[in-house]
Amino acid sequence: MKTVGIVVIIVGVIMMIYTGFTYVTKEKVVDIGPVEINQEKSHPVQWSPIIGGILIVGGILLVAADKKGK
Repeated sequence: MKTVGIVVIIVGVIMMIYTGFTYVTKEKVVDIGPVEINQEKSHPVQWSPIIGGILIVGGILLVAADKKGK
């Protein structure tokens, strides 16, 4: 449980620092014989830093529960 708690804390800190990312996909718009026109589309993925804080608190609770069990 201690290892899981530490991993959850690390993920929470990363989620608080980086509040999202964007990935790009290419979509074929026109395909007429040898002529091909593609369009790049951005897809943002965002989350609230509050979720990172909740993960940090949950990870701390997991580490504390593991120490009490020993």
